[in-house]
Amino acid sequence: MKLVLLSSVVATASAFAPMSAISINTALRSSTEEQLEVSAVEEVEAVQEVVAPTPINGWVPDEGLPCYGLPGAIAPTGYFDPIGFARDGITLNEVKRNREAEVMHGRVAMLACVGYLAGEATGGPFGLVGPANDQLQQVPLPAFALMTVGIAAAELNRARIGWVEPNFGSWSSTLWKLRENYYPGDIGFDPLGLKPTDAKAFRNMQTRELQNGRLAMLGAAGMCAQELVNHRTIFETIEFYSKVYSGENPYAACGEGIIC
Repeated sequence: MKLVLLSSVVATASAFAPMSAISINTALRSSTEEQLEVSAVEEVEAVQEVVAPTPINGWVPDEGLPCYGLPGAIAPTGYFDPIGFARDGITLNEVKRNREAEVMHGRVAMLACVGYLAGEATGGPFGLVGPANDQLQQVPLPAFALMTVGIAAAELNRARIGWVEPNFGSWSSTLWKLRENYYPGDIGFDPLGLKPTDAKAFRNMQTRELQNGRLAMLGAAGMCAQELVNHRTIFETIEFYSKVYSGENPYAACGEGIIC
């Protein structure tokens, strides 16, 4: 009888022991699978954040394209960079900084071309005379000071909007650096509401502005050089060469021994 009872107890214990081990193994396996699933989801989300940057005016920087995909390359020259300002290996910040400089110089040059012609034709409110190259020193001092303050304020505002504030503790990482969400040249000044909201239309308008600015830089440099050479206004130079091409002596009205 004792042997029967003892065998029953042993059999009962052995029946329950494997089930407990199986339950523990199953719980551990489920916990590990859940942790792996959470880690996989986090990795996928991290990859998605890196692959999908936020577009700026419809532009997403692409390292595989010239100038990271910024507009400005049109026929017949296409992508024209003989000096290598956008060479291979250039950083995105350098490309944006070069484009910022090009856009702003182009805008100043467009104003300069109009200023050369309008200033020489009218004389302005101060009665300026002679070639435009000689007119700046004729401007009264108060007006010149006001103009200087206005230019400085505009430049400070542009720096505030588009450039990272220099950190004295880490010059190398903050100096000459544009903000990541800043599109070169877009300082938010659009009083006439000409900026398109469509990405393709904005790209086309940006290309037109770039091309007009490039032409204006060449034009302003040409007018400045021409006036330095012959010391005539632009309109006087046009009149001079009109006489030359028509066969008329442009020096006939100067008299003998007079250079004009």
